[in-house]
Amino acid sequence: MTFIDCSGTAPEPLQWWEPIIVTREAIAAEIDRLVSLPRPDDGRRRSLIVHPKATAPGLGLAPGIQVALEVLRPGETTSPVRHNSTSVGFCIGGTGSAKVGAKQFEFDQHDVWCTPSMASYTYTNTGTDVQVRLAYSNAPLLETMGVHIVEVGEPTSATTLPIDAPGPVERSNEEHDDNGRAAAIDHLIDLDDGAQLLSYERLIDPPLIESRPLHWPWAEVKARLDKLHALGERYRGRRLYLMYNPATGRTNGTTFNFFATMCLRPANIVDRPHRHVAAAINYFFSGEGNSLVAGKRYEWKAGDLMLTAPGWAIHRHASHGDDVYELTIQDSPLNLAMDSLLWQEDLKRPARLLGTEKGFATNRQVAQ
Repeated sequence: MTFIDCSGTAPEPLQWWEPIIVTREAIAAEIDRLVSLPRPDDGRRRSLIVHPKATAPGLGLAPGIQVALEVLRPGETTSPVRHNSTSVGFCIGGTGSAKVGAKQFEFDQHDVWCTPSMASYTYTNTGTDVQVRLAYSNAPLLETMGVHIVEVGEPTSATTLPIDAPGPVERSNEEHDDNGRAAAIDHLIDLDDGAQLLSYERLIDPPLIESRPLHWPWAEVKARLDKLHALGERYRGRRLYLMYNPATGRTNGTTFNFFATMCLRPANIVDRPHRHVAAAINYFFSGEGNSLVAGKRYEWKAGDLMLTAPGWAIHRHASHGDDVYELTIQDSPLNLAMDSLLWQEDLKRPARLLGTEKGFATNRQVAQ
């Protein structure tokens, strides 16, 4: 144990991870390498895409965001696996089917889905081409905390821990005193100025939120996204849709950690520079363009994966001569839940703490 005296010490300057582009060619080479391997026992041919600054535990492409490249040969199926991390799945090649918990669905290229915590899942390649997926997970955060629980194989119990679980118990708002008499429990006790006390019984049995696997077919998303072309050059927002999971509520997530957005960037559009505490990772699957991040310019093309926005780095994106389609994964929901989501949409005006302060508006009505 060590005490570190930081009395009167000035805060350290931010040291964000530099943007990095994983090229289409590098991804294709790794796909070929994975496909050439003998089938692993669990059927999961998988590589992590890791930033040079990442260290174990918690290997990611951004701090707290793991990106895995996963492939399946035609006819192959993975073994079931489950973990207490959540993930966003994205098909970048081939087709197939997924079974996540009790939900089974077919997916095509550029479809997106979410996998809740502790939902057992398998993938099958039902097509004739190699199936290629990107999986975005909050595993690095849990690994850094030392609590990433992973189980491979069919689930054998409702818990990951080696304890004897009791049978089903009816929930009740009543307990009994020593004489067996029913006694109501006051789970919440009001104090002054809005403060409350909460009972242990409520602490270990919080209100339930149903977290289900959800699937966003690209064909349906694109049909709606393309209508945003009509906003024209005067529009001062971003043409995108967030693949929203209602279970995440006010934190606007696809999972409780991440949001996934599909963005249309019309040809020759340049965004306004902005910044946010959340980190962003983009996969560009149509068109080409560039990003200016912390004063440095990065050129990208279809098939590239990029850490486009380290947290709090000023950035803007621009398309070249063709429309750009991109998937963005960002850890905004986690920051909203932590009350840490500072966002500066206009660099000439102060940043705002989203979710606690009033957010921003666009000129959409005028543009339309």
